[in-house]
Amino acid sequence: MKKNIFYYLIFAPALIVIVFLTVYPIVNVFHMSFFKYNYLSDTKIFIGLKNFKRIMGDDLFHTAFLNTIVFSVVATFIEVSLGIFLALLFYGQFFGKRVFMVMIIFPMMLSTMVISALWKTLYHFDIGLLNYVLRSIGLKPIGWLINPKIALFSIILVDIWQWTPFAFILIHAGLNTIQREIFEAASIDGANYFKTLIHITFPILSGQILLVILLRTIDTFRIFSKVYALTQGGPGNATETLTYYVYREGFTYFNLGRAATASIYILIVIAFISYFYLRNIIGEESV
Repeated sequence: MKKNIFYYLIFAPALIVIVFLTVYPIVNVFHMSFFKYNYLSDTKIFIGLKNFKRIMGDDLFHTAFLNTIVFSVVATFIEVSLGIFLALLFYGQFFGKRVFMVMIIFPMMLSTMVISALWKTLYHFDIGLLNYVLRSIGLKPIGWLINPKIALFSIILVDIWQWTPFAFILIHAGLNTIQREIFEAASIDGANYFKTLIHITFPILSGQILLVILLRTIDTFRIFSKVYALTQGGPGNATETLTYYVYREGFTYFNLGRAATASIYILIVIAFISYFYLRNIIGEESV
């Protein structure tokens, strides 16, 4: 009993912080979702599940949800794929390896708002470097952030540039934990590079790859700062995402009840994704 009390005392400070910063806000958001709460007028009326029904019938919410899914799937797939490619590329030894690794990791070290300001300048229709290059080779300039058909993918490109290094670091670290004797044994048995990659490297790295997919999916699903800095949901609603929808409802229209309800839907999706990872990865490791 004394030993258990000692452990509880050690964990108590961290548990208090977790409850205060995580559990209480979540409970408060669930509570707020059952009310029509306007911050400006300071009115709070209980309306039950009406917020959930209104959100599900809101076309803007549907657009935001679809844009978020597209953003998350495309960005995660490309970032993880490029991370794997770079990790395999940098597994060997070559001249200038450390310098190139620093250059690749550098975008991840910058603030998102700084990166957004940089890319907004590059994307500028009149003075942007990208359109300058297009004009110099005889092509028409592109409205990177003002064309509804490509604005979302322009933001995805910025996210890929910033966070591919994250996938690269984790996968490269996992790749370096594999003993080289395994690859030497496979080579002696006659396995070529691609067979070794498919039957040895990828199975061993499956845990790291799925972890990167999980982390990047969660992060891209709650994308906000780049949308806010680059397009603010426009043009039209072409780049409206769930988190920006929550921000608009809560801090533009001051309808905190609807904002809380939309946040719950985001929480449900992220919880489902996390559960899938825990069930398939941690469950297998405990067997």
